Formats: sequence, C-alpha cells, structure tokens
Amino acid sequence: MPAVAAKQSLIRHLDFSAVKAVLEAHARYLGGRNGGRRANLSYADLSNMVFDGVDLTEAELTGAWFHGASLMGATLKRATLFGCDLRDADLRNADLTAADLRGACLRGANLAGANMAGCDLREGRIAMQGAGSGWRILKHERKPGELDYAVLEGANLTGAQLSGAHALSADFTDANLSGACLAGARLANAVLDGADLSGADLFGSDLSGASLRQAVLVGVNMGDANFDKADLTDVLTTPPPMIYVDDVPLQELLREHERFCQSEGVEGAVMKVSRVDFRSLRQLRGRRMTGLVAPRSVFFGMNLTDAELQGADLTGADLRSTILKGADLRGAKLCGAQLNKADLRDAKLGPLMIAQGRFIRTDLTRAILRGADLRGAHAQKARFLEADLAGAKLQDADLRDAELEA
Repeated sequence: MPAVAAKQSLIRHLDFSAVKAVLEAHARYLGGRNGGRRANLSYADLSNMVFDGVDLTEAELTGAWFHGASLMGATLKRATLFGCDLRDADLRNADLTAADLRGACLRGANLAGANMAGCDLREGRIAMQGAGSGWRILKHERKPGELDYAVLEGANLTGAQLSGAHALSADFTDANLSGACLAGARLANAVLDGADLSGADLFGSDLSGASLRQAVLVGVNMGDANFDKADLTDVLTTPPPMIYVDDVPLQELLREHERFCQSEGVEGAVMKVSRVDFRSLRQLRGRRMTGLVAPRSVFFGMNLTDAELQGADLTGADLRSTILKGADLRGAKLCGAQLNKADLRDAKLGPLMIAQGRFIRTDLTRAILRGADLRGAHAQKARFLEADLAGAKLQDADLRDAELEA
C-alpha cells in the first residue's frame, strides 16, 4: 500500500456511513435525479470494505486503498482508478470497461470473468505537491501497474493497454487479450492457457517459463519477445490459405460430403478427417455436414450458424468461440470438445431419432463449456457427465432428462 510519511499522508479514513452517503449520491447522479453527485473517493481508505454489485461508473477513485476489498460484480466502467491499491481485492465478474488503472497495484487480485475491455493498465505514478516540500511521489510497497499473482481467468481484456505491465505468475487462463498491447510486459511464469491473443502486441515482452498451451497467437507481433522455456503446446497460429488432405483440397472434400448428404448416399462420399484445421474455410454457416467425422479438428472462432451436424463426430474438437446459434447437433459426439465461450443459443442438442423407438443422444461428456451461451438451447436427454459448465448461460435451456453432475 502507499508508504508516505504519516504527517504528509493523503489517505482519508472514512467510516461506513460516510462511504454509504457518497454511494447513494452517486446512484442519484447516474440516474439523473436531484441531489446527485459523482462519487469522489480519491485517497480514501476503503480496505476490506464490501462493494459487491455497486455501480461506480465514472467514479473518481484516484489513489484509493481497496486492499482486500470485495467488488464482486461491481460496475467500474470508465472509473478513474489511477494509482489505486487493489491488492488481494475480489473483482470477480466486475465491469472495468475503459477504466483508468494506470499505476494501480493488482497483486494477488481476483479478476476472474471481469470485463476489462479497453482498460489502461500501463505503469503510472502519482506526483503531489506538498506545502514547501516540492513534488513527491505517492509510492506503493510493490511496483505500480503490477499484476503479479493476479487471477484473470476468463477475463475480457480486449484492446487493453498493458505495455510494461508486471504480471509474473499471473493467471490469464481463457482470457480474451485480442488486440491488447503487451509490449515490454513482464509475464514470466504466467499462465495463458487457452488465452486469445489474436492481434496482440507482444513486442519485447518476457514470456519466459510461461504456459501458453492452446493459446491463440494469430496475427501477433512477437518481435524480440522472450519465449525461453515457455510451453507452446498446441498453440493456434494463422492457418494456411489452403488445407489439403491426401492431396485433396479441404473445400472439395466438404463439397463431396454435402453431395453425399443431399443425395442420401447415392453420390459423393462421407468426409472422414482427423486433426484438420477448418479455419481456412472462413465460415460454415448453414452448411450441410450431417455425419461428418472430424475428431480433434479446429473450428476456433468460426461461424457455424444453422449448420447441420447431426450425428457428427467432433470428439476433442476445438470449437472455442464458435458461433453455433441454431445449429443442429442432435446425436453429435462432442466428448472432450472445447466449447469455451461458444454461442449455442437455440442450438439443437437433443436426441437424434434413427428409427422407430431408437435414438442417439448428444454426448458432451467431459466437454469444456466454460462461459458458453446455451440460452434457449434444446438439450433434452443430452449427456453432460463431467462437463465443465462454469460460467455457462443456461437460461431457458431445455435440459429435461439431461445427464448433469449433481
């Protein structure tokens, strides 16, 4: 926390009633009601206080102490958090869109699922002019802009400014860092498994010893970045413009498969491939792929809206961030498939009838559906045994007779 001589300390010690009055006036300010006033809690000691679900949009919080505070689900859009002490704070699912976090200390903070799109996490220091003592720097015990040991699992950091940030051993598992600026960032031993770094700037960053298993590194600037002893297992890079399977273009194989479906097996041939990257096809919206066999294949980020995939074998496939809205996946085999943040709204995941009194259930055993959107999905009798549904949206989903873990 800031270590300034006691006689020069800027920190204000407020009791709960004073803080409550500020929050109530801010709520009136946001609602355009009489008596409203924008919250100003600059340099206030708010350590270990509870702000769960509080709306602090555009609040002035420069230099405030939030050490150990709980801000679960709080709204801090466009808030000024310059130089704040947020060590060990609980910011799970908080909305920090476009917040000014320059110079803030987030060491050990829990930001899992937080929306930090466009926020500024660059280094910064607060310089204050004291009476007769010239300018002085308000210092943290730890480095400003520090994210060491912070938990940012599943956080949205799209376009965030993290240049020069210190994030040693931080957990960015499944985080969205697309378009983020991480130039010169210190990410040694950080965990970025499954993180989306599409279009990110990693120039001169230190990723030594970091884990980037299945991370997305499409269009990333990696000039002078240090990847010494980093784990780059199964990372996704830019796919080649054309994919061939046994000297046959992937597009041609798909066309033959569609002919097979349309002719009810008279023409064409069933497409059977494994570990193939479909991203070169750009999008598969509305395509007819009934019975497709493509285990462990890659569909990351593709548009498969209304696609016909009845009875398809997509075991272990990478379907992260795919758009499967309205897709027909009845009877599909999705065991161990990665469906993190996939859009499955109104998707058909119920049983596939194959004869009178006989059907095949959709199998999502051990599938990863963290943050997936299943609102309105039809998943009667579907198998979700050992599936990871953390953060999944299940409102209005039909889960009658589905096999779910207790």
